[in-house]
Amino acid sequence: MATPVRRALAAAQRSAVHLEMRDSYMLDDPEFIAWQQGKRLDPEDRDSWWHGWHDAVSEAAERGVVIRRARIVSEPVHAYIHYEYDLTFGNIAAGEQVRWLPRRNTGDLALPGLDFWVFDNQVVHFHHFTGDGQLAEHGEEVLTDSALAKHCASAFEAVWDRAIPHGQYTV
Repeated sequence: MATPVRRALAAAQRSAVHLEMRDSYMLDDPEFIAWQQGKRLDPEDRDSWWHGWHDAVSEAAERGVVIRRARIVSEPVHAYIHYEYDLTFGNIAAGEQVRWLPRRNTGDLALPGLDFWVFDNQVVHFHHFTGDGQLAEHGEEVLTDSALAKHCASAFEAVWDRAIPHGQYTV
């Protein structure tokens, strides 16, 4: 069963942008726990890490959809952000562009208080998380509101413009 984000990505024609602003997500994720215990993915062993999300991104990118992800992070980074950083090679291999923005560089930016996706500058997909980083009950909200989409897209672009490309950012 496809998630709402995967369905929106499958329908996207031009663009998909994602802004992540939390320092940790789902700390009980078995993959994160395994990473904390020393498990690392081998970029050369694609079969060991490529999964459905990578397929969805790759298919969209092949259709010409530009997929960008920006992460606002506190420094020094939380272990979960280091984990995401280590996995980002997969996002890039699938066709995403990824940048990182230290939180200290966001003081003058007007940002929505939620992580979000914007698809084709028309559809906004908010994620609502609990304080401990779990996706809240009814934690996905999809809105088709051109003013809201413009606001979120503008916030994303402000972050993107000053964020550091993945290949130049170190944790």
